Amino acid sequence: MKRLILMRHAKTEPFGEGIDDFGRALTDQGHSDATRIAEEIVTLGWSPERILVSTARRARETCSEVARVFEGEKVRPMESLYLCGARGLAEAVKQNDGAGTLMVIGHNPGMHDFALDLLRDGGSLDHYASQRLAEKFPTSCVAMFEREDDGSFVPVLFRLSNVLRAKDYRTATA
Repeated sequence: MKRLILMRHAKTEPFGEGIDDFGRALTDQGHSDATRIAEEIVTLGWSPERILVSTARRARETCSEVARVFEGEKVRPMESLYLCGARGLAEAVKQNDGAGTLMVIGHNPGMHDFALDLLRDGGSLDHYASQRLAEKFPTSCVAMFEREDDGSFVPVLFRLSNVLRAKDYRTATA
C-alpha cells in the first residue's frame, strides 16, 4: 500500500509591517495544532517515511513539531515548495516516489488545489471526507490519500481516505 499525506502549515503570525511572508513564524496555537494533528495521524496507523517541506519558516516549524511525533522519517526541505502550485506539488511527489508513506507540508492555495485534483482523479473512500476537503483547507489541515499497491505515483490510483482539521482536536480550556 502506498500513502500520501498532504498538510498545510500550522497557524502563523499575521502578515504585517516588518514581517516578510517567507519569515512568518507559528503562533503558540500553531505549534500545539501541528503536534496534535501528528498524534492523530499516528493514532490512525499512518507514519511518514519521508517528509517534503517548504523552506518557509512556518512550514519548517510545522515540520519540526510533527517530526517529533513520527519515528524514523527523513525530512527533505525543498525551496520549490514555497507557494508551489498543484503541478509543482505533483512533480515533487513523483520525484520522491520511493517512500511507502510520503508527507508534504506546504502552503495554500497549492496544497488545497493539489488535494482537490487528487480527489477528482482518484475519488474517495469516504464521502464525508470528500465534502470536508471540498469546503476548505485551513491551517494544520491534513488530507490523507492511499492506493492499494506500491506502484509509482499515478494520481488516478490514489483515493482520499481522511481529512483532519486541527480545530476538531483542540481541547476546551476552562
